Amino acid sequence: MAKILVADDQEMMRESLAATLVRDGHEVVAAGDGAAAAARLAGPGRFDLLITDLKMPKLTGIELLAEAKRLRPDMPVVLMTAFATVATAVEAMKLGAYDYIQKPFDGDEIKLLVDRTLEHSRLIRENQALRVMTELNAPRPLIGSGERMAEVRTKIELVAKSSATVLIHGESGTGKEVVARAIHHASPRRERPFLAVNCAALSENLLESELFGHERGAFTGADKMRRGRFELADGGSLLLDEISEIAPALQAKLLRVLQESTFERVGSSISQQVDVRVIATTNRDLEAAAAEGKFRQDLFYRLNVVPIELPPLRQRSEDVYELCRHFLHQISKRENTPFRHVESEALRLLQRYPWPGNVRELQNIIERAGVLESEPGVVRAATIEPWLHARPSSNGSVEDLAGKPLADIEKRVILSTLQQFKGHRIKTAGALGIGVRTLGMKLKRWKEDGELIEA
Repeated sequence: MAKILVADDQEMMRESLAATLVRDGHEVVAAGDGAAAAARLAGPGRFDLLITDLKMPKLTGIELLAEAKRLRPDMPVVLMTAFATVATAVEAMKLGAYDYIQKPFDGDEIKLLVDRTLEHSRLIRENQALRVMTELNAPRPLIGSGERMAEVRTKIELVAKSSATVLIHGESGTGKEVVARAIHHASPRRERPFLAVNCAALSENLLESELFGHERGAFTGADKMRRGRFELADGGSLLLDEISEIAPALQAKLLRVLQESTFERVGSSISQQVDVRVIATTNRDLEAAAAEGKFRQDLFYRLNVVPIELPPLRQRSEDVYELCRHFLHQISKRENTPFRHVESEALRLLQRYPWPGNVRELQNIIERAGVLESEPGVVRAATIEPWLHARPSSNGSVEDLAGKPLADIEKRVILSTLQQFKGHRIKTAGALGIGVRTLGMKLKRWKEDGELIEA
């Protein structure tokens, strides 16, 4: 359903056109002359389309067109004209009108023109959104020259040459999305869209519509056809973030896309053919989940064509210095402030810390230091030490944590931080440098595994 403004000084014509558009499911606002229509456009609320007569008192259709383009430049305008003024209407199209229709016309003619105009406007908005998303999804640098990251870079270079499906494993905050972008931008698909969907952030029905799109009337609120991410990413790459959280019914539909490159929009029986390179990420053991029946095995094998394992930050402490310099340069550039360096004692402190939140937590700590450090030009150990919840002892080990499994260390740090903030998840996630949703998923998983957790 669209909201349409109709401007015509002939009452019978105005009311007839409004009734036709209302019967077609649109909301219509009618104005008796150009000045009244201009006042409506200058007021609050959205309009998806303006249909205006060419000859009107107070403000002509051409003058109203100019005013509409000034007030709402992205809104399409359709002109109604008599035969004698067709030349003027054509001239108006050069000034920005989308199209014109010659009087007299019947209901089917105007409905087809309105549908075509609204669809054209929707495609323009969609393309603009894709351009913005492409800019936002520009490749980010992979920081770290250690052996583990060198292996990751080699694998990215090899896999980028193909269209094979990639499954990126790694803990939260290790940079899985950065690697996904790097694969896309190193591939022959780099000029096509790179789109991402967080599978854990949407309900099953919303995720299905987000992935595959829907037809008008497919469900309550589906007032127009909408293309899904698979369709929008045609020729490019689609990142399915946290793929382990997808519902079983959708797993079957996703499997079909991977096998046959076809799907149907929700509410449609017409198959759509697409060419999309799928990159999926997970912070869970998907193979174990498949073996336990919690994830489809056939889908796992389709996703796991090329696996890439991202090491946690605690396993590549040699990269901490480079990461710190990178984040400090970002802060300096963004805030237009002098560059800071990390003093040697602070660096030793950062390299010994187990980093349960991985690179994201390190970035959080450095960002905070960039704001709160009182000493100019430096990040001191005294500033950051209170923010590190597993503190190193004098001999360089982590107190009470040496020899314990890494998963236990992460759990202990998270739970102690949660206790410190009296169960406040937003404050806990902020202190750890992880997302609230990531924190919630970890707590949920530990509860599902039957562990006793105060949260």
